[in-house]
Amino acid sequence: MIGQFVFSKAGHDKGTLYVVAAEEEDHVYLCDGRLKTLASPKKKRRRHVQPVKAAVDADLQKRMANGGNVYDEEVRRAIKLYKEQRQSKQREEMYV
Repeated sequence: MIGQFVFSKAGHDKGTLYVVAAEEEDHVYLCDGRLKTLASPKKKRRRHVQPVKAAVDADLQKRMANGGNVYDEEVRRAIKLYKEQRQSKQREEMYV
């Protein structure tokens, strides 16, 4: 699940898009590269996040899983690209 996009389902950050940075048994650690960085990720229960059928690119996902050098800028860029893709799909569906 590391490197996967998730939406927060509960809490004050409800609806916020994050990337899973790490995971434990019942918890995941989320980052967005801005407020919640890789150095201080948000700890959240698995049942309070909604996974998305998308993930960061393979190279970034591999580095996150193996503990390689990953920068907050890369996470922000991945989230930005996902949001742009999602908006373009919604626009296409509107005009069909």
